[in-house]
Amino acid sequence: MAFEPPQRLVRALGESAPDGDGWVEKLPENAVQAVALRELTVERVQVPGGRSSLVVLVRRADGTPAVLKLAPPRARPESERAALAHWGGRGTVQLVDEPAGEGVLLLERLHPDVSVRSLPEAKALLEAAGALRRLWVEPPGGHAFETVAERTGRQASVMRGASAEAAELVSAALDARESLLAAPPEERLLHGTFRQSKVLAGVRSPWLAVGPDPVVGECAFDLARLVRDRVEDLIASPSGAATTRRRIKRLAESLEVDQERLRGWTLFRAVESGVRALRVGRPKDAELLLEFAGWL
Repeated sequence: MAFEPPQRLVRALGESAPDGDGWVEKLPENAVQAVALRELTVERVQVPGGRSSLVVLVRRADGTPAVLKLAPPRARPESERAALAHWGGRGTVQLVDEPAGEGVLLLERLHPDVSVRSLPEAKALLEAAGALRRLWVEPPGGHAFETVAERTGRQASVMRGASAEAAELVSAALDARESLLAAPPEERLLHGTFRQSKVLAGVRSPWLAVGPDPVVGECAFDLARLVRDRVEDLIASPSGAATTRRRIKRLAESLEVDQERLRGWTLFRAVESGVRALRVGRPKDAELLLEFAGWL
Protein backbone atom coordinates (compact mmCIF):
# COMPACT_ATOMS: atom_id res chain seq x y z
CA MET A 1 0.00 0.00 0.00
CA ALA A 2 1.19 3.53 -0.77
CA PHE A 3 1.34 5.70 2.35
CA GLU A 4 0.72 9.11 0.85
CA PRO A 5 0.52 11.74 3.60
CA PRO A 6 -2.77 13.68 3.58
CA GLN A 7 -2.52 17.20 2.22
CA ARG A 8 -3.68 18.64 5.53
CA LEU A 9 -0.62 17.12 7.20
CA VAL A 10 1.73 18.28 4.45
CA ARG A 11 0.45 21.86 4.70
CA ALA A 12 0.65 21.96 8.49
CA LEU A 13 4.17 20.57 8.60
CA GLY A 14 5.19 23.02 5.91
CA GLU A 15 4.00 25.86 8.14
CA SER A 16 5.88 24.61 11.20
CA ALA A 17 9.08 23.82 9.28
CA PRO A 18 9.07 25.87 6.07
CA ASP A 19 12.64 24.84 5.21
CA GLY A 20 11.69 21.18 5.54
CA ASP A 21 13.52 18.44 7.41
CA GLY A 22 12.95 15.52 5.07
CA TRP A 23 10.48 13.76 7.37
CA VAL A 24 7.55 13.89 4.93
CA GLU A 25 9.69 12.55 2.10
CA LYS A 26 10.80 9.59 4.23
CA LEU A 27 7.33 8.96 5.62
CA PRO A 28 6.11 6.33 3.08
CA GLU A 29 9.21 4.20 3.59
CA ASN A 30 9.08 4.58 7.37
CA ALA A 31 5.41 3.59 7.40
CA VAL A 32 6.12 0.43 5.40
CA GLN A 33 8.87 -0.53 7.84
CA ALA A 34 6.69 0.15 10.89
CA VAL A 35 3.87 -1.99 9.50
CA ALA A 36 6.19 -4.87 8.62
CA LEU A 37 7.97 -4.83 12.00
CA ARG A 38 4.68 -5.17 13.87
CA GLU A 39 3.10 -7.61 11.39
CA LEU A 40 0.14 -5.31 10.81
CA THR A 41 -2.53 -5.43 8.14
CA VAL A 42 -3.32 -1.99 6.79
CA GLU A 43 -6.91 -0.89 6.29
CA ARG A 44 -6.52 2.78 5.34
CA VAL A 45 -4.82 6.06 6.05
CA GLN A 46 -7.05 8.33 8.12
CA VAL A 47 -8.10 11.35 6.00
CA PRO A 48 -8.08 14.28 6.46
CA GLY A 49 -6.14 13.17 9.54
CA GLY A 50 -4.23 15.36 11.93
CA ARG A 51 -1.84 18.27 11.50
CA SER A 52 1.21 16.69 13.12
CA SER A 53 1.18 12.95 12.35
CA LEU A 54 0.18 10.22 9.91
CA VAL A 55 -2.59 8.04 11.31
CA VAL A 56 -3.13 4.59 9.79
CA LEU A 57 -5.98 2.24 10.69
CA VAL A 58 -4.53 -1.26 11.00
CA ARG A 59 -5.15 -4.73 12.41
CA ARG A 60 -2.67 -6.64 14.51
CA ALA A 61 -1.65 -10.22 13.73
CA ASP A 62 -4.52 -11.56 15.89
CA GLY A 63 -7.07 -9.39 14.07
CA THR A 64 -7.43 -6.78 16.81
CA PRO A 65 -8.06 -3.32 15.36
CA ALA A 66 -5.45 -0.69 16.20
CA VAL A 67 -4.04 2.64 15.07
CA LEU A 68 -0.49 3.21 13.88
CA LYS A 69 0.71 6.77 14.38
CA LEU A 70 3.90 8.21 12.91
CA ALA A 71 5.04 11.68 13.95
CA PRO A 72 8.12 13.84 13.33
CA PRO A 73 10.48 14.69 16.21
CA ARG A 74 9.12 18.25 16.46
CA ALA A 75 5.71 16.79 17.39
CA ARG A 76 7.36 15.26 20.50
CA PRO A 77 6.00 11.71 20.02
CA GLU A 78 8.17 10.30 22.81
CA SER A 79 6.65 12.79 25.21
CA GLU A 80 3.22 11.62 24.06
CA ARG A 81 4.26 8.00 24.65
CA ALA A 82 5.43 8.81 28.18
CA ALA A 83 2.20 10.64 29.04
CA LEU A 84 -0.04 7.89 27.66
CA ALA A 85 1.95 5.32 29.63
CA HIS A 86 1.51 7.37 32.82
CA TRP A 87 -2.25 7.78 32.27
CA GLY A 88 -2.51 4.06 31.53
CA GLY A 89 -5.75 4.45 29.59
CA ARG A 90 -7.48 6.48 32.30
CA GLY A 91 -9.39 8.93 30.17
CA THR A 92 -7.11 8.45 27.18
CA VAL A 93 -6.43 6.09 24.34
CA GLN A 94 -4.21 3.18 25.41
CA LEU A 95 -0.76 2.33 24.15
CA VAL A 96 -0.42 -1.16 22.69
CA ASP A 97 2.61 -3.04 24.01
CA GLU A 98 4.56 -3.43 20.81
CA PRO A 99 8.18 -2.76 19.80
CA ALA A 100 8.87 0.91 20.41
CA GLY A 101 10.08 2.84 17.41
CA GLU A 102 11.30 6.40 17.16
CA GLY A 103 8.29 8.53 16.28
CA VAL A 104 6.01 5.47 16.04
CA LEU A 105 3.07 4.72 18.36
CA LEU A 106 0.68 1.78 18.19
CA LEU A 107 -2.61 2.63 19.89
CA GLU A 108 -5.96 1.07 20.61
CA ARG A 109 -8.58 1.76 17.95
CA LEU A 110 -11.29 4.22 18.89
CA HIS A 111 -13.97 5.47 16.51
CA PRO A 112 -11.78 7.83 14.44
CA ASP A 113 -14.67 9.62 12.72
CA VAL A 114 -16.77 10.27 15.85
CA SER A 115 -15.55 13.05 18.13
CA VAL A 116 -17.25 15.04 20.88
CA ARG A 117 -17.49 17.83 18.31
CA SER A 118 -20.28 15.87 16.62
CA LEU A 119 -22.55 16.54 19.61
CA PRO A 120 -24.65 19.69 20.13
CA GLU A 121 -22.47 22.46 21.55
CA ALA A 122 -23.65 22.40 25.17
CA LYS A 123 -23.42 18.61 25.38
CA ALA A 124 -20.03 18.61 23.64
CA LEU A 125 -18.55 21.05 26.16
CA LEU A 126 -19.92 19.00 29.06
CA GLU A 127 -18.50 15.72 27.77
CA ALA A 128 -15.17 17.26 26.79
CA ALA A 129 -14.75 18.88 30.19
CA GLY A 130 -15.53 15.58 31.88
CA ALA A 131 -12.90 13.81 29.79
CA LEU A 132 -10.31 16.49 30.54
CA ARG A 133 -10.82 16.31 34.30
CA ARG A 134 -9.71 12.65 34.30
CA LEU A 135 -6.31 13.56 32.86
CA TRP A 136 -5.24 16.00 35.53
CA VAL A 137 -3.01 13.81 37.66
CA GLU A 138 0.29 14.25 39.44
CA PRO A 139 3.17 14.01 36.95
CA PRO A 140 5.59 11.11 37.44
CA GLY A 141 8.59 11.74 39.65
CA GLY A 142 11.67 12.96 37.80
CA HIS A 143 9.63 13.60 34.66
CA ALA A 144 11.10 15.19 31.56
CA PHE A 145 7.90 16.86 30.36
CA GLU A 146 8.03 20.48 29.26
CA THR A 147 6.47 22.89 31.75
CA VAL A 148 3.88 25.55 31.01
CA ALA A 149 6.48 28.20 31.85
CA GLU A 150 8.94 26.72 29.36
CA ARG A 151 6.43 26.27 26.54
CA THR A 152 4.84 29.66 26.89
CA GLY A 153 8.29 31.22 27.26
CA ARG A 154 9.23 29.97 23.79
CA GLN A 155 5.94 31.22 22.44
CA ALA A 156 6.26 34.61 24.13
CA SER A 157 9.64 35.24 22.56
CA VAL A 158 8.10 34.80 19.11
CA MET A 159 5.02 36.86 19.96
CA ARG A 160 7.15 39.88 20.80
CA GLY A 161 8.01 40.18 17.12
CA ALA A 162 4.37 40.35 16.03
CA SER A 163 3.09 42.99 13.62
CA ALA A 164 1.78 46.32 14.85
CA GLU A 165 -1.85 45.32 14.27
CA ALA A 166 -1.61 42.79 17.10
CA ALA A 167 0.69 44.78 19.39
CA GLU A 168 -1.94 45.79 21.97
CA LEU A 169 -3.29 42.26 22.35
CA VAL A 170 0.22 40.80 22.48
CA SER A 171 1.13 43.18 25.28
CA ALA A 172 -2.00 42.19 27.24
CA ALA A 173 -1.32 38.49 26.67
CA LEU A 174 2.30 38.75 27.81
CA ASP A 175 1.28 40.68 30.92
CA ALA A 176 -1.31 38.01 31.69
CA ARG A 177 1.29 35.25 31.33
CA GLU A 178 3.73 36.97 33.65
CA SER A 179 1.06 37.39 36.30
CA LEU A 180 -0.20 33.80 35.97
CA LEU A 181 3.25 32.28 36.28
CA ALA A 182 3.99 34.20 39.46
CA ALA A 183 1.94 31.85 41.66
CA PRO A 184 0.57 28.75 39.88
CA PRO A 185 -1.98 26.96 42.11
CA GLU A 186 -1.01 23.39 41.20
CA GLU A 187 1.25 21.21 39.09
CA ARG A 188 -0.50 18.55 37.04
CA LEU A 189 0.18 16.53 33.93
CA LEU A 190 -1.87 18.25 31.22
CA HIS A 191 -3.02 17.20 27.77
CA GLY A 192 -1.51 20.35 26.31
CA THR A 193 -3.59 20.71 23.15
CA PHE A 194 -7.06 19.74 24.32
CA ARG A 195 -10.17 20.55 22.30
CA GLN A 196 -13.40 18.84 21.30
CA SER A 197 -11.91 17.12 18.25
CA LYS A 198 -9.32 15.47 20.52
CA VAL A 199 -12.00 13.41 22.28
CA LEU A 200 -13.13 10.34 20.34
CA ALA A 201 -15.83 7.76 20.97
CA GLY A 202 -14.45 4.55 22.46
CA VAL A 203 -15.52 1.02 23.29
CA ARG A 204 -14.32 0.61 26.90
CA SER A 205 -15.37 4.19 27.69
CA PRO A 206 -17.80 6.50 25.88
CA TRP A 207 -15.20 9.23 25.28
CA LEU A 208 -11.40 9.10 25.38
CA ALA A 209 -8.77 11.76 24.71
CA VAL A 210 -6.19 11.38 21.95
CA GLY A 211 -3.22 13.29 20.58
CA PRO A 212 -1.74 14.95 23.67
CA ASP A 213 1.22 17.29 23.51
CA PRO A 214 1.79 16.91 27.26
CA VAL A 215 2.96 19.67 29.51
CA VAL A 216 3.15 20.10 33.27
CA GLY A 217 1.46 23.05 34.93
CA GLU A 218 -1.85 24.38 36.17
CA CYS A 219 -5.22 23.04 35.04
CA ALA A 220 -6.49 26.40 33.78
CA PHE A 221 -3.87 26.33 31.01
CA ASP A 222 -5.31 23.05 29.67
CA LEU A 223 -8.90 24.23 29.87
CA ALA A 224 -8.16 27.50 28.07
CA ARG A 225 -8.02 25.93 24.60
CA LEU A 226 -11.46 24.39 25.09
CA VAL A 227 -12.97 27.83 25.77
CA ARG A 228 -12.51 28.90 22.16
CA ASP A 229 -13.78 25.71 20.52
CA ARG A 230 -16.02 26.43 17.52
CA VAL A 231 -14.59 29.95 17.41
CA GLU A 232 -16.09 30.45 13.94
CA ASP A 233 -19.58 30.06 15.39
CA LEU A 234 -18.79 32.39 18.27
CA ILE A 235 -17.54 35.13 15.95
CA ALA A 236 -20.55 34.73 13.65
CA SER A 237 -22.98 35.11 16.55
CA PRO A 238 -24.14 38.58 17.62
CA SER A 239 -23.92 37.34 21.21
CA GLY A 240 -20.50 35.74 20.77
CA ALA A 241 -18.74 37.87 23.37
CA ALA A 242 -21.41 37.23 26.00
CA THR A 243 -21.43 33.52 25.16
CA THR A 244 -17.67 33.39 25.63
CA ARG A 245 -17.89 35.01 29.05
CA ARG A 246 -20.62 32.57 30.09
CA ARG A 247 -18.55 29.67 28.77
CA ILE A 248 -15.55 30.71 30.85
CA LYS A 249 -17.72 30.98 33.96
CA ARG A 250 -19.45 27.64 33.37
CA LEU A 251 -16.25 25.72 32.61
CA ALA A 252 -14.38 27.29 35.53
CA GLU A 253 -17.16 26.39 37.95
CA SER A 254 -17.69 22.86 36.65
CA LEU A 255 -13.98 22.00 36.84
CA GLU A 256 -13.21 24.04 39.97
CA VAL A 257 -10.73 26.31 38.20
CA ASP A 258 -10.26 29.97 39.07
CA GLN A 259 -12.27 31.98 36.56
CA GLU A 260 -9.78 34.83 36.20
CA ARG A 261 -6.88 32.45 35.69
CA LEU A 262 -8.87 30.66 33.00
CA ARG A 263 -9.65 33.98 31.33
CA GLY A 264 -5.96 34.94 31.43
CA TRP A 265 -4.71 31.71 29.87
CA THR A 266 -7.49 31.82 27.30
CA LEU A 267 -6.30 35.29 26.29
CA PHE A 268 -2.66 34.21 26.06
CA ARG A 269 -3.37 31.08 24.06
CA ALA A 270 -5.76 32.82 21.65
CA VAL A 271 -3.31 35.65 20.96
CA GLU A 272 -0.41 33.21 20.55
CA SER A 273 -2.42 31.19 18.02
CA GLY A 274 -3.54 34.33 16.21
CA VAL A 275 0.01 35.66 15.94
CA ARG A 276 1.21 32.28 14.68
CA ALA A 277 -1.55 32.22 12.06
CA LEU A 278 -0.45 35.64 10.84
CA ARG A 279 3.16 34.49 10.66
CA VAL A 280 2.42 31.43 8.50
CA GLY A 281 0.03 33.18 6.12
CA ARG A 282 -3.43 32.29 7.47
CA PRO A 283 -4.92 35.78 7.81
CA LYS A 284 -8.55 34.63 8.10
CA ASP A 285 -7.74 32.36 11.03
CA ALA A 286 -5.70 35.12 12.60
CA GLU A 287 -8.57 37.59 12.30
CA LEU A 288 -10.97 35.20 14.04
CA LEU A 289 -8.58 34.42 16.86
CA LEU A 290 -7.57 38.01 17.52
CA GLU A 291 -11.18 39.20 17.47
CA PHE A 292 -12.01 36.47 19.97
CA ALA A 293 -9.05 37.52 22.13
CA GLY A 294 -10.33 41.10 22.08
CA TRP A 295 -13.46 39.97 23.96
CA LEU A 296 -11.37 38.78 26.89
